[in-house]
Amino acid sequence: MNNSFSSLSRRTFLHQSGVNLGAIALGGLLGRESSAASALQDEISHFAPRAKRVIFLTQSGGPSQLELFDHKPSLKKWAGKELPDSIRQGQRLTTMTRNQKQLILPGITKFDRHGESGATVSEWLPHTASIADDLCFVKSMVTDQINHAPAMTRFLTGHQLPGRPSFGAWTSYGLGSSNRNLPDYLVLISKMKRPSDQPLYDHYWGSGFLPSQYQGVKLRNAKDPVLYLRDPDGLPRHLRRGMIDGLGELNQMRLQQSGDPEIETRIQQYEMAFRMQTSIPELNDLSDEPESTFELYGPDSRRPGSYAANCILARRLAERGVRFVQLFHPDWDHHSRLPSWCTARCRDTDQPSAALVKDLKLRGLLDDTLVIWGGEFGRGVAGQGKWDSPEAGRDHHPRCFTIWMAGGGVKPGTTYGATDDFSYNVAENPVHVQDLHATALHLLGIDHERFSFRFQGLDYKLTGVESSRIVSDILA
Repeated sequence: MNNSFSSLSRRTFLHQSGVNLGAIALGGLLGRESSAASALQDEISHFAPRAKRVIFLTQSGGPSQLELFDHKPSLKKWAGKELPDSIRQGQRLTTMTRNQKQLILPGITKFDRHGESGATVSEWLPHTASIADDLCFVKSMVTDQINHAPAMTRFLTGHQLPGRPSFGAWTSYGLGSSNRNLPDYLVLISKMKRPSDQPLYDHYWGSGFLPSQYQGVKLRNAKDPVLYLRDPDGLPRHLRRGMIDGLGELNQMRLQQSGDPEIETRIQQYEMAFRMQTSIPELNDLSDEPESTFELYGPDSRRPGSYAANCILARRLAERGVRFVQLFHPDWDHHSRLPSWCTARCRDTDQPSAALVKDLKLRGLLDDTLVIWGGEFGRGVAGQGKWDSPEAGRDHHPRCFTIWMAGGGVKPGTTYGATDDFSYNVAENPVHVQDLHATALHLLGIDHERFSFRFQGLDYKLTGVESSRIVSDILA
């Protein structure tokens, strides 16, 4: 075996190790750490991990760093003036604002310094401010995509075109899960109080060219959280068990004939679905949570499908050993009515996000759980529309934006990177989204340069072929 994980699939490894995959499946042992799987873990675990799991709080639409984290008081003297060419440097604008003057709209919120770290956080995020000393703010994030779908695809898969595995799928493939009754990778999407016009595509959590068992499983905020999981009325469980055993035998025969890894996936997913018939209802039943939990996560936490309720589920999934949990909260795309719409999204997410960090810390889970909060890009300094109107907004801006991270080996109470006086370009320590992926993989114990998968004759990596770096200055 060479230093790349690409040359040996799980199926090939198990076959060469003499493990009868069908026997494992029919015996109900799939998902456990067999000796072969443990050896495979040793191959990909390049060094001791700091994090065992990831919770990715994905804010879809591009939160405005100018209103939330990147305080630029000197912009007040530039209000209504045109952005200097020396700052813009000919950088691309979207079709929505390229034909209007780039008149500067200063940040419309007040900022204070918080905690011993003195981090600057907006008045719109008081709960986030209260945990400033637990967070690492990265204010110098950079991407190279200016529109939502390619930027989010880049943010989550390392490439702007659909078809690559998502970060969660890579993690599932490389490390698996310690809970055999739940998938390695689960996705929760906020149920908004009003219809959302921010599309979320399945490839954001897809497995790409990896075997399909590593794609994210979406938990719906509905009576049946996972479609087609519930047995028809009147079907006894022992009969369902016999049906799965029979299907397993047939699939194993076909697997031996064809060697198709998707048949292996099918065997495993039938077994997983059978176990999820018990584990998913138990997960979603919050009746065992004390009143203090709902008070911590806020008043919206009792509404099924809300971002707050999903944050509680994320903590419950972390407790159950799920490797990668991803929350999506849309509607951060504020081209207009910035004062009203951005504050609404802050109300949705501020208290639950902070509560999740506090809750994980209280339960001793934060040290080995990497929490990431952020969107696919930021917002521009020019006002979209009439800059001094309550109807004004901001356009997309990929050149600099802010995320925060917590736990999992990240240095708490840290602010890394800086932007220029206009929050338009990175002035110190740029962090590309690929660098974020490399750093997160490092915290999981994986060398991003050695972690690859061979597809159509090429060795693919989450961080691609471009140069990527581990941001060592933010590591504890």
